[in-house]
Amino acid sequence: MTNAPAQEREADRVVPTPSQQLTTWLANLVRTHEYGQLAELRRPNVKKNTHITAGWFDPSRREVFEEVAFLFAVYHRGATRPAYGWGSLGYAARKIGTNIGRGPADPGALRLMDRIVSSRRPPMRHLQHAITRLRSCEKPPPSWARLADDLALWTDRGAQIRYRWAVDFHAPPSRTTR
Repeated sequence: MTNAPAQEREADRVVPTPSQQLTTWLANLVRTHEYGQLAELRRPNVKKNTHITAGWFDPSRREVFEEVAFLFAVYHRGATRPAYGWGSLGYAARKIGTNIGRGPADPGALRLMDRIVSSRRPPMRHLQHAITRLRSCEKPPPSWARLADDLALWTDRGAQIRYRWAVDFHAPPSRTTR
């Protein structure tokens, strides 16, 4: 005899993707105040155990996962609570700026986004700058899991990651209905 309800519950479980597992692990580093490991992640040229652990969440995308872990650590420097983020980097970059103008209305944010989306390879230096700007403006980051997935597909023409980020960045402000 089988226990049908137990089998149904087991089948209904959602298995997190490797990028979601990476995000959960990184958030746990912040939550448990593992500042030493986060500091190691901020040193991209010195590969330590923490970098290697980040890459093992998906060995086929090891480099991308290590880069996202680096960006996560840059954003969370000194943080006591993790920020999971939301949306694409283009959506997050819309919030960069001052009260005078944000996103496309901010010349610095516009130039930064233009450099990012025009790059043929994942532009890590410009992504680091975007994450640093978001942190300094106290704005939420992009979804870390989505960022990992997007960077892994960066050179896939069918995925159109750069185009989607540009559309998200330049989208008109949402309208509210009464």
